Amino acid sequence: MKKKDLEMRLQKLRGFEDPDPSLEQYMTPAAIASDVLFIAYGENDIAGKNVLDLGCGTGMFSIGAWMLGADSVRGFDVSEKAISVARENVKDLGADVALDVRDISDVAIRADTALMNPPFGCQSRRADRPFLDKAMELCGSVYSLHMERTTEFLDGYVKNAGREICFKKSYKFNIPHTFTFHNRTNVDVDIVMIMIR
Repeated sequence: MKKKDLEMRLQKLRGFEDPDPSLEQYMTPAAIASDVLFIAYGENDIAGKNVLDLGCGTGMFSIGAWMLGADSVRGFDVSEKAISVARENVKDLGADVALDVRDISDVAIRADTALMNPPFGCQSRRADRPFLDKAMELCGSVYSLHMERTTEFLDGYVKNAGREICFKKSYKFNIPHTFTFHNRTNVDVDIVMIMIR
């Protein structure tokens, strides 16, 4: 599958029906998700691997990993509403993806690779740290999206955990007007994808 084909298929997935601002529920843009997935695929971290999607939302990374030949994919999210939408997306595609309503702190399944777009910490400071901690605990390779301004902190945080950020890539993440406290039609946020080994 070509990256553009993956992006087009991911664009068709259902989004959040009633997003929760406290969970920072924004759909990962398909262009960003497909690029991250292809980077992980090129690093031999998807095809034939066991993949976790922590804070899976509506299943963007989970379904993308399945499309690229992951041996098994499990997605976890604390939101029942998000998992309900993810299950519809999985059903529509006949995807072999396991989905569970579970706080990521309770996930204890080891895997080869973690793919995730955790909360950026805009509504609750340091909201991304439990996701990073859990991913590094359970997986050999981690691909995670964060606010670009936190890159220096992330380098030290990952190093203190005995791991290393081997690759970074910056993106513009478009956030449309979703919640009442948004005062613009949409805004581009500078984010960074980090690959941890």
